Amino acid sequence: MDGGTLAGTSSSTSFSYTRSMDPPPQSAWTDAHDRLFIRWKSLRESSQWPPISISISKVNQFDAARLDVEMSAMLKEQLVRVFSLLKPGFLFQYEAELDAFLEFLIWRFSIWVDKPTPGNALMNLRYRDERRATTVGQEVRTGLEGPGLSVSQKLWYCLTSVGGQYIWARLQSFSAFRRWGDSEQRPLARRIWALIQRIEGIYKAAALSNLLLFMYSGRYRTLIERTLKARLVYGSPNMNRAVSFEYMNRQLVWNEFSEMLLLLLPLLNSSSIKKFLLPFSKDKSSGSSSNESECPICHSNPTIPFVALPCQHRYCYYCLRTRCSSVSSYRCARCNGPVVAIQRHGSAETKAPRE
Repeated sequence: MDGGTLAGTSSSTSFSYTRSMDPPPQSAWTDAHDRLFIRWKSLRESSQWPPISISISKVNQFDAARLDVEMSAMLKEQLVRVFSLLKPGFLFQYEAELDAFLEFLIWRFSIWVDKPTPGNALMNLRYRDERRATTVGQEVRTGLEGPGLSVSQKLWYCLTSVGGQYIWARLQSFSAFRRWGDSEQRPLARRIWALIQRIEGIYKAAALSNLLLFMYSGRYRTLIERTLKARLVYGSPNMNRAVSFEYMNRQLVWNEFSEMLLLLLPLLNSSSIKKFLLPFSKDKSSGSSSNESECPICHSNPTIPFVALPCQHRYCYYCLRTRCSSVSSYRCARCNGPVVAIQRHGSAETKAPRE
């Protein structure tokens, strides 16, 4: 009896063990995946994933705009050299068309083909459509997601930035040439001039407001970008700025130094600088060995010869008299000595320089 019971128990145990070792059905993995996917989808839809706040550097955006301006200026300089053999002033009347053509080329080979402008490329920036960047299920969590500009945004960007600037430049030049702002013009011309000035004032005020908003939030550098919802974001996560701070500082120092020279050079007296550098010049011996009978200013034989005192070097009366009258402490052009008075050659009569 006990033996039969044990045999039955062992047989049932082996049967259950055999059933537990059977492979799962083929649809088990698919069913498990469907159940987990439904749970994950419900959790995703029920929870709110906050986007990661990415701040785009304002300095990068300003530098990109400046580099684009420099690139356009370089292209314009090269294009002007092509027409350097034509008559002077030929390109002056077509300057607005030339600027519009260069801006159109930059837009055509950068923004239109979904590429950054030269300045944006150096600063690792690209345009992103903010209207489509935050659609359902495609929330922007970093500075890299989001589609580029649409075709309509690209066309409107070209019309406003290239066409708008060209029309405004032509309108201002035409109104200034016709002198619409003069009081003796017709009332219609004066009204149009006043309207142009008012539109310009409104645009400058709006640009200033946009600049203040940009300095606060770091979005939409210009009014065109804010209107079109075209935001500059980073193009690559591991790319630094191509223009280093050392290069930028050197450029800033050189620009400030050149502006200082342009301001100071017209204020300096070139003749006094030449006289100051005359003792240090290499051709001092050649100047001293020149013809003593010639006037050192006009390099001709004096018609009315006068001599400078006390060095006794000969001059034309007109040359020496005008130099002594224009400069309070005139120095001799030959020996760089001070001229105290002037005297007619071969005469005992002496005249003071300031008489």
